[in-house]
Formats: sequence, structure tokens, C-alpha cells
Amino acid sequence: MLQRKRRFNFKKREKPEFEQKVLDLARVTRVVKGGRRFSFRAAVVIGNRKGKVGLGVAKGADVSAAVNKAVQAAKKNLTVIKRVDSTVSYEVEEKFGAARILIRPASKGRGIVAGGAARTVIELAGIRDVTAKSLGSSSKINVARATIKALTQMKGKEEMGSRRRKGQKQQSKLKTATRLLKGDIAKRVNEKGAEQKEGKQVKEE
Repeated sequence: MLQRKRRFNFKKREKPEFEQKVLDLARVTRVVKGGRRFSFRAAVVIGNRKGKVGLGVAKGADVSAAVNKAVQAAKKNLTVIKRVDSTVSYEVEEKFGAARILIRPASKGRGIVAGGAARTVIELAGIRDVTAKSLGSSSKINVARATIKALTQMKGKEEMGSRRRKGQKQQSKLKTATRLLKGDIAKRVNEKGAEQKEGKQVKEE
């Protein structure tokens, strides 16, 4: 008997566009007329490790529902982060509520020197070399929001280049104006000296 060959159609799973990490999960209670109603609150950070990151907070009757709602909320609140190679362009400090975050650029190969919510946001944003320090409240949601707010302010490589060129132009203009002013002052001093010399000669005669 001839055995039939089985054909297996294995489809490769498509990699999701955004990675997600549950930042915080808590059971919350709402007091109503009939008693207490329990639900879950989830805070989820999503990112594609290429400069897009978002934070979503949502409530649900169970954990999976809360997480799914939070992911959908995070997709609506995506933020584009501008990076310079593998780090950020300059030092920045930002505040959200009572939470404060300080972010500094680091040399290549240093890695992410940060912890907690700030580390999660920075990793999913695609920044590989940076140092961050949480200075205020330890609330994970507020620290994550402060981190996103700080990263949003960063300038990209092109903007930094145009900013530098603008500064160089302003410096060259200032130097030119200073040189012209010095030349004008020297000319006036020379003219005044010549006038005083002529006045002395007239008196002597």
C-alpha cells in the first residue's frame, strides 16, 4: 500500500509591531449602593524599539480585559522619540505630578543605567545607552509619564545640526560686528588724535 504523504502548512507567526510590558497591575474597589465592586487597573507600556512608545492605563473586570484595554489606550497615545545614534542628544529634567526624572546621555556601550518604570520606557523606545534617575515620587505611572514627557522634548540629529549651524552663524555675525566696531573706534581715536595734534601746532605758531 502506498502511504499518503501528509502535508503540513505551517504559517509563520507575524511578529507584532509593538512589544508590550505590564508596568503596574492593581485591584481597585468602587463602593456603590449595593456594596463594593472589584475591578483591576492595568498600566501597560508599548514600543517598537525604533523611537515609538506609548503608555496606556485602563480598568477591567478581570486582568486580561484590563491589559487589553490598556494596550488599546497606549496605541492611541503613541509618542515619537528622537534619538541620536543609540543615546539622547542632551541632559533633560522633567516633572509629572510629584514624579521627577533626570535623563543624561551616555557613551556607546554603557547600556541603560536606570531602574523601574523609567527603564521600561527607555528600553521600548529603542534607546540603548543612557543614564536616568528618578528624583521624586515612586509612582510607576507618574514616573513613566515623566520619562515620556522628557524624551519627547529631545531634539533629533538634524535639528541639533541646524541648531549648531544657527549658533555658528550668530557667532560669526557677532564677530563681524565686533571687528567693525573696533575698526570704527580705532578710526575715531586716530581722527581725534590728529585733530588734537593740529590744534597744538596752531597754538605754537
